[in-house]
Amino acid sequence: STKAAISSAKADVSSAQVDVEKAKPLVEREIISKFELTSAENSLTAANAALEQAQANYSNALTSYNYTKITAPVSGYIGSLPYKLGSLVSSSISEPLTTVSNIKQVYAYFSINEKTYLEFAKAGLLKSLDEVSLLLPDYTAFDQKGKIQTVSGQVDEETGSFNVRAIFNNPDNLLRTGNSATIQIPRTIEDAFLVPQSATYEIQGGVYVYLVNDQSQVQSQKITVTATNSGQAYIVTEGLKAGDQVVLEGISGLTSGKEIKSVQVNESEIKALQQITEKVTTTN
Repeated sequence: STKAAISSAKADVSSAQVDVEKAKPLVEREIISKFELTSAENSLTAANAALEQAQANYSNALTSYNYTKITAPVSGYIGSLPYKLGSLVSSSISEPLTTVSNIKQVYAYFSINEKTYLEFAKAGLLKSLDEVSLLLPDYTAFDQKGKIQTVSGQVDEETGSFNVRAIFNNPDNLLRTGNSATIQIPRTIEDAFLVPQSATYEIQGGVYVYLVNDQSQVQSQKITVTATNSGQAYIVTEGLKAGDQVVLEGISGLTSGKEIKSVQVNESEIKALQQITEKVTTTN
């Protein structure tokens, strides 16, 4: 109908143009008055305006018609399809037709509390482009490293935490929108004391080891520790000093003051302990 309206408007313009051309020589010969020429010119102006309006209506109708063919703006995976074939939809519907997710790169959103944020900030972590790892729900590591993109500029007053966003390449489309996982932020600790967890014991929430003194007697020593990602060793932050001899095996049944015959561990056992905590990871 809008295309037909344009054809009709063009015909009206042509008729009005003929009337103007016919009136001009008659006015010059004073057969008719200038008023009739002016009236014909006004009719031509109105016909041109009507043609423009018809063209605008056609343009709007074409735009609306193009909306009847839905195309995805990006390649990716679609979500649910809430509308059945034949449902009436328009731009005013509250629920979208579907959601398209481009998952060649995915964002991982996580939060950290203020205490952890301060620890990381002092350690120089959480900077833009710092690498992070992703532990999937089946406890396997995602094969792509991610990079931190943003850290919120202020603490969330309701949760007392900072919001962080990391980005991961997802070439095999393994990750999907809405997945849950665990972010691992690597932190390197140099010149750390490492002890196997099997060489420690706990009393009332405290962690202890046995040290051997110069008289070959064992003494209980409380230590402050941080767990490693291997789950087999502790990083000792307080309670030990260089030169201390720690009982690594056979601690069951020991008591402070008991004299033992200690055997120095060999080099291969030391290397095995070093390999356990070759890379220490703090997990959020």
